[in-house]
Amino acid sequence: MRLIVIYRTETDYARSVVEQLREFTRRTGRIVEEIDPDSDEGQNLCRTYDIVEYPTIIALTDNGTMLAMWRGLPLPTIDEMNSYAG
Repeated sequence: MRLIVIYRTETDYARSVVEQLREFTRRTGRIVEEIDPDSDEGQNLCRTYDIVEYPTIIALTDNGTMLAMWRGLPLPTIDEMNSYAG
């Protein structure tokens, strides 16, 4: 499974996202993929999964099926994210 966060680094919410990701990695030993929505990969991902609000965290299966999506703030809890981190 893949856990991906889509956000822009130069925003007022970026610090919250970075702190959440750091804490997630510290507690679980897992890393969440970070994607900029303005990159080519980010634009394709946002188009595919209809992502229009940032930050957005999505959980995908290996074949690309979306299992969960969290949009905007507040961010999901570490436990919620970890349940999809597979």
